[in-house]
Amino acid sequence: MNQQEIFNYGTDHLTAKLALAISKGEVKGILSESTKERVLKSSEVVERIAGSGLAVYGINTGFGPLCTSMISAVDTRKLQENILKSHAVGVGEPIDDEISKLMLVLKLQALAQGYSGIKIETLERMIWFLETGATPLVPKQGSVGASGDLAPLSHLFLPLIGLGKVHYKGETIATAELLKEHQMQPLQLGPKEGLALINGTQFIAAHAVKVVQRLANVLASADIIAAMMIEGLQGSQKPFHAGLHELRPYPANISVAEQVRKLLKGSEIMKSHANCAKVQDPYSLRCIPQVHGASRTAWLHLKEALEIELNSVTDNPVIFDDDLTISGGNFHGQPLALPLDYACLAAAEIGNISDRRIYLSLEGNTPGVPKLLMKETGLNSGFMIVQYTSAALASENKGLCFPASADSIPTSLGQEDHVSMGSISGRKALQVIENVEKILGIELFCAAQAVDYHHPLKPGKILAAVHDFVRTEIDHFEEDQIMYDRMEHAIEMVQKGKIVAIANQAASTLN
Repeated sequence: MNQQEIFNYGTDHLTAKLALAISKGEVKGILSESTKERVLKSSEVVERIAGSGLAVYGINTGFGPLCTSMISAVDTRKLQENILKSHAVGVGEPIDDEISKLMLVLKLQALAQGYSGIKIETLERMIWFLETGATPLVPKQGSVGASGDLAPLSHLFLPLIGLGKVHYKGETIATAELLKEHQMQPLQLGPKEGLALINGTQFIAAHAVKVVQRLANVLASADIIAAMMIEGLQGSQKPFHAGLHELRPYPANISVAEQVRKLLKGSEIMKSHANCAKVQDPYSLRCIPQVHGASRTAWLHLKEALEIELNSVTDNPVIFDDDLTISGGNFHGQPLALPLDYACLAAAEIGNISDRRIYLSLEGNTPGVPKLLMKETGLNSGFMIVQYTSAALASENKGLCFPASADSIPTSLGQEDHVSMGSISGRKALQVIENVEKILGIELFCAAQAVDYHHPLKPGKILAAVHDFVRTEIDHFEEDQIMYDRMEHAIEMVQKGKIVAIANQAASTLN
């Protein structure tokens, strides 16, 4: 194994891409000797504090509003086990295993920096769960996003003390059963360890990793599919002129315009109507750089915020040395909650404008492209009803766009009187992105049908490759057929990144 395949927790710089690779076992995460030294030093500080008479929150005091209740040295370890039990109050269906694994990766990165008082043995057990493929069951609901993701993180780490459930080899089993099979004992948590495990933003951040990944694919797919719709509806190339976007130089807008120009390059369809009398296109075609570009800007904002979060210490209190421990607010989810809500809105707008292009393709205003994308309508409804589905999805997204971070409900008897609700922001953003993937699949379905009517004229080489790929699984048809299976094929092409992969492959042959 070469150095590029190893990630040093707590030392190396973590990105969303790397976190995904570690969670999938494509990169191996380890604790280096220097990391172990830092972790051990912090753990020893906590042990000394626990044995002293000095009151330090979470080490020898109760939690939240019980922060003034002193805990004896004998009971400090029991305190840490109790916090996992009492805080594991999540409800609802479990999150995807991928997100649970991401939470483990992100927590390892935060704790391994040596400011949390965690023991090396605890980190090594977390790595064992990750590498063994025993994924803790974590309910979706219950976090308010401060003080950290308490409920989901408690469920994530119940297995460390032999409690809770895990997904293992395709089954849901009790952790006790897993440990028995591997002849292992539950951990005995030391002072502060329980609090260090459950204070943090790893539920929010793990969802943000998936948002960054899936929204990147959505944005790239949207540019390709929109360009195919420009071909199908004989839209104008002028709105994508480089000079126009230099006059309003948002980098993301410039990038989208450049991408569309590249996709349309060499198109016989575009050349065929270069001198037509049409003055301007509807906004859903003409304003693609402005709308798609604004969503790209939101994605970049989230990506940059997330990268800071992935390499931060987010538990509480933070241990500097014997003389300095700080009970602060690094666990508060607000820095991610706001950009997640922004990204949620940005994703929804990609779906919104895509639905408008779908509707536009059905109007029959493009020479050679029939109304409802079928030559003989009346007896046939054509593609009329597929737009109902995209409209329903776009409308559902609008309801989901209300920012979760706009709300705060006091908890912990008022000790935690402002919370981020960032966990809801993350879950909601993924729901919206899934809906947008479906809308884009429907647009791809319609755009391919529209392009067919310009045969034998061909689209640009990149789009021709994408169109040919679509036609390997979805036939052109001129009589009503069962639509949903064809739509599912198109949606899968978007969701699995196939459209982007085909376009990239075709583009590489032009260089």
